[in-house]
Amino acid sequence: MRMTSLAAAIVALSIAAYPVASALARGAGAAAPQGTRGPLPPPGTPRNTEAEQQEAPQQEVPQAPGTIQVQTAVVNVFATVRDKRNGIVDDLTKDDFKVYEDGVEQKVAYFTKEVDMPLSMAILMDTSGSMQEILTAEQDAASRFVHEVMHKKDEALVMSFDTDVNLLADFTEDPGVLSRAIRRATINAAGPVITPGTVPMGSGGGTNLYDAIYLACHDELSSEAGRKAIVILTDAEDTGSKMTEQDAIESAQRADSVIHILLITDPRATEGYGPGVASTMTQQTGGRVVNVRNEKALEKAFDIITEELRSQYVLGYSSTNTQHDGTFRKIKVEIDRPDTKVLARKGYYAPGG
Repeated sequence: MRMTSLAAAIVALSIAAYPVASALARGAGAAAPQGTRGPLPPPGTPRNTEAEQQEAPQQEVPQAPGTIQVQTAVVNVFATVRDKRNGIVDDLTKDDFKVYEDGVEQKVAYFTKEVDMPLSMAILMDTSGSMQEILTAEQDAASRFVHEVMHKKDEALVMSFDTDVNLLADFTEDPGVLSRAIRRATINAAGPVITPGTVPMGSGGGTNLYDAIYLACHDELSSEAGRKAIVILTDAEDTGSKMTEQDAIESAQRADSVIHILLITDPRATEGYGPGVASTMTQQTGGRVVNVRNEKALEKAFDIITEELRSQYVLGYSSTNTQHDGTFRKIKVEIDRPDTKVLARKGYYAPGG
């Protein structure tokens, strides 16, 4: 199954209204979005039939003169905390955290440690020529990963990317389906592009990492709720995308998605911009880079990402900035404990005006 229509996505990029912060739907806790059903009436209260509901006129709620309605969205921040030995810190409370938006401290109204909160995940596999020697090991490790990381109500998809972007498996809760999709990934650096993806193709082809991230976020993850993550196996060397590195980062930020990269590098290599790209994309979205130098390290890398995804605190707040101006708001998370490091996203996009 190929990703569809390139031109449509460019139009969508400029006009789409992205969600600012996902309600913890499928999981726990955040306020219900506007338009959702209100509380049920007390037992014994008569209920209108369907016909009566259709005929009943809409009633406007009276408001006092001069009243201004302010709608605020809950901003959810998922944070992982590690100590100086790189171990997970799992005994923190709400009082240990401080959250700042554009330098202004915010009141954390919702706090929990939801290790088992449902997860929507995109697994992206680099199938360009540089991955030839390690692809089989990637498939083995990734197949084990989906069976270990997937819990009840979790869902994931699988994409491969080289000169094009292929959707090998759409969202499913079945690890078996994902594992079989991972096994179908093939090296295609020299192969013909059968159908372009949702992003216009470059004239020279190449490795379309940024396009793949954009497609995963904009076309797939943006409509999902709750925790969202992208796990990418790549050397992070993009040579063919029409989208830029910043486009990829922004698409992840708008979709509230964290990027984790298993950086597969040749130990003999002395050059390349991949590590810098991987570091920037993960830092800006609250994810992690795990360096992979050999096949044995792949197993450990997936274990680290599994631990990362299952060891998160959830911090929810309503921004003190109620402007619907579509701007990027910077987030900073601090904790009151020495020798610790917090991994959390750097910001989000406010709703448009």
